[in-house]
Amino acid sequence: MKHIDEYRDGALARSLAAAIAREATSGRHYQFMEFCGGHTHAISRYGIEDLLPPNVQMVHGPGCPVCVLPIGRIDDAIRLAMRPQVTLCTYADLMRVPASGGHNLLRAKAAGADIRMVYSTLDAIRIAATELDREVVFFAVGFETTTPPTALAIRLARRKQLSNFSVICNHVLTPPAMRAMLGEPGGAHVRVDGFVGPAHVSTIIGTQPYAQFATEFTKPVVVAGFEPLDVVQAILMLVRQINEGRHEVENQYIRAVTADGNLIAQREIAEIFELRPSFEWRGLGELPMSALRLRDAYADLDAERRFEVATVAAADNPACECGDILRGLKKPADCKLFGTLCSPETPMGSCMVSAEGACAAHWTYGRFRDRARVAVTVTVADKAFA
Repeated sequence: MKHIDEYRDGALARSLAAAIAREATSGRHYQFMEFCGGHTHAISRYGIEDLLPPNVQMVHGPGCPVCVLPIGRIDDAIRLAMRPQVTLCTYADLMRVPASGGHNLLRAKAAGADIRMVYSTLDAIRIAATELDREVVFFAVGFETTTPPTALAIRLARRKQLSNFSVICNHVLTPPAMRAMLGEPGGAHVRVDGFVGPAHVSTIIGTQPYAQFATEFTKPVVVAGFEPLDVVQAILMLVRQINEGRHEVENQYIRAVTADGNLIAQREIAEIFELRPSFEWRGLGELPMSALRLRDAYADLDAERRFEVATVAAADNPACECGDILRGLKKPADCKLFGTLCSPETPMGSCMVSAEGACAAHWTYGRFRDRARVAVTVTVADKAFA
């Protein structure tokens, strides 16, 4: 398959779905977690769950980097941006993530803070190079996928001798969060029979880091691409592993992912960043060795050190179920705020804000299927009691 339409071929999708239904053993329940937010959106957008038999279910995981960022870190960015000399640069989907007291970066910008949305780290470098009188801080966020561009920006700032550029680092790591889903400290203790492994992350780190889940936890992992046929094929591969009693790491996304990953990107990350002893994740709490910070050699480019940023833990909105959704314990529609007080226009939690959030995906695509199911249920009930 070389063209995009082939990855969305309806006949092939139905054929794969029929194979899943045929091979999913009757009387056995299969529960797989897709870790990547891109997979969550693909599953909702293309109605993949509707193709699966009732005994094969998908669970949304904490694969949205904006969603897992705790409120305290957003508060840090707002306090930093309110300093008169600071220009804060960040990606657009962070602008409306709720912070303490109903604030967010967009409201801070409206209140006078110099906050600018950028498309890449290089945009922040250009701002720093042209506005030397400003302290330009890049608010970095993301999994292993977006860490190399931040490393590139740091290297360029050093090369250009930009003394007015720094980074507040919120880069987190995929494997520790996957371990948490299987009962490690901060884990959800939700049942997971296997993982649909992330796509973009795996182009950087490869498939080898997932071997621990196959060997230590006896859970199969199938790395999958983002197209609907990628995801459906990965689910079929997981079903077959379960049926055969195997627990291996398989690579469905062979057109982009290798066992070793991108070695150049890994070297850049290793040179500039080091592990934090602990980092707070929204919904998961403190996870050891799960995030990155700048090495001492780049301390002059570390905004946390330059501005003596001290994160203060802050509680989520108690009515928002984002934490449970990130842990796979609940689905978006289980939240009492979903579709009422919480929508993309008025988000109460990060899961509704980010383009990779489960609530945003369900709002855009999945809620219509929920309504259809409710309508069918009501019709059947009416006939039963007529």
